[in-house]
Amino acid sequence: MSRPPLPLNALRAFEAAARHQNFTRAALELCVSQAALSHQIRSLEDRLGVRLFHRLPRGVALTDEASALYPVLHDAFDRIATAVQRAGGTAERQVLSLGAVGTFATGWLLPRLPAFEAAHPEVELRLQTHNNRIDLASEGLDAAVRFGDGDWQGQACTPIVDTLFAPVCAPALARRLASPHDLVRTTLLRSYRGDEWPRWLQAAGADAIVARGPVFDSSLALASAAAAGAGVALLPLAMFERELRDGRLVQPFDTGIALGRYWLTQLRSRPEPTPLKQFRLWLQAQKALEPERAP
Repeated sequence: MSRPPLPLNALRAFEAAARHQNFTRAALELCVSQAALSHQIRSLEDRLGVRLFHRLPRGVALTDEASALYPVLHDAFDRIATAVQRAGGTAERQVLSLGAVGTFATGWLLPRLPAFEAAHPEVELRLQTHNNRIDLASEGLDAAVRFGDGDWQGQACTPIVDTLFAPVCAPALARRLASPHDLVRTTLLRSYRGDEWPRWLQAAGADAIVARGPVFDSSLALASAAAAGAGVALLPLAMFERELRDGRLVQPFDTGIALGRYWLTQLRSRPEPTPLKQFRLWLQAQKALEPERAP
């Protein structure tokens, strides 16, 4: 079967730009200037007679034609790279770039990370923590773990962990709290999600209390402040099992409520890379994911 001449440099430029959805990051990966990368993509568009990208204020978006072309090229370049590495005996570990909300990273993932590395020594995990605000495309991440309701536009969201939220505090403060109504005399440490304390207070029958206190952008900072005796924090219990077990934090009341879930999120416009699939299946084996909802 004869093959037409292929514009390999232009195809490689397109694949990198489509994967990152950002010309600057693609150019850095390929060690070329952004102008040179743009020239290669324009030449490919002229050759194909179609437009491949919509230019956006932050990055780019794929056209329908590009969305059809990208997964084929992505798979082909992955296969070529793997074949070349095997032929030369230089097989490298596959990289998984993962963003994770800091609470999940420290409270759930890091204690289990040795198990993942033992199961998948071929995967090199590159972890970037965040405070639940992250842009997968512009930050070049394969996936991210977030907390919320699973409704992020343009992303495939798979549930990971359910956890109840309940008040926690330092042991000395807990001894002064006989019932939820005692919180009226206590500093309530708050997150930027302003509805959390009102929802818990209502569930505990203490909705007459108005939540007042400093606001934090991280559950980790909330937990540190609570352990230091600064007040009572409303936290996801499953992420702070170690602190509760060691007695640094105490749960003074039994009432716990669901305020959201942790989700594994990835862009719908990108095929799932092999390392991410392995990570997702490993999560299933840990009984973290619901298998019936996995993509």
